[in-house]
Amino acid sequence: MCRWLAYQGKPCYLDEMLHQPNHSLVSQSMDATKAVTAVNADGFGIAWYGEKPTPALYREVLPAWSDANLKSLAEHTRSHRFMAHVRASTGANTSRENCHPFNVENWLFMHNGQIPEFDQTRYNLERHLDEPFYLKRKGSTDSELIFLLLLQYNMESSPKEALKKVIARVEAEMRAKEVAEPFKASICVSNGKQFWGLRYATHGVPPTLFYKHLDSGVVLASEPYDTDREGWKSVPAQSFIALEGEQVEITQFEMR
Repeated sequence: MCRWLAYQGKPCYLDEMLHQPNHSLVSQSMDATKAVTAVNADGFGIAWYGEKPTPALYREVLPAWSDANLKSLAEHTRSHRFMAHVRASTGANTSRENCHPFNVENWLFMHNGQIPEFDQTRYNLERHLDEPFYLKRKGSTDSELIFLLLLQYNMESSPKEALKKVIARVEAEMRAKEVAEPFKASICVSNGKQFWGLRYATHGVPPTLFYKHLDSGVVLASEPYDTDREGWKSVPAQSFIALEGEQVEITQFEMR
């Protein structure tokens, strides 16, 4: 599994969350405490918005802790809205195209979780992509496929409904292939203006998801980046979260 965080608020340096805290995201790439996999060494990525509507994107196949370019970049880059992800592969090969966050125009997406036995459902799920979205597929992960389906199902106008449509499609294909394991995910998406997140599982306990109000803004993360955890709140299971400015709205996410 993977670890990730997203921030929006007053501009701050990326390393204030990626490196400086005692359980920073880079530290989590070596020793995550709330993930199935403690080490997340199959690449990383960061993306940040600046003055343009489209984000900057830096992804690499090295472990996050060993990339000197990441440290230098994070120390000297400020942003009011950014996303970062350290990857533990669930089967897809380690390549830049398979590292999160994924980007299409002004949109960013990252994900922790998996479509179980993805090789069985991948063909039919990819067939649901219309040609314009299929041609945007660069890698081989289930995460990127989920992202492209979300865009196709009109994420812009109704993020929550788009997520329901995508998950319904995934679970339908799983049932058709008699895949018994649950689909589990914590998801973060941005259009450059705000964030949406989801903590969901078909059944059982979904991956962890937390948020925290800072003096400068709001951070959403799969795991707290400081060990004292003061101020962190857990997003309930089966919940949809919307972050607009410093406002956090959590609503129940029901598929039926």
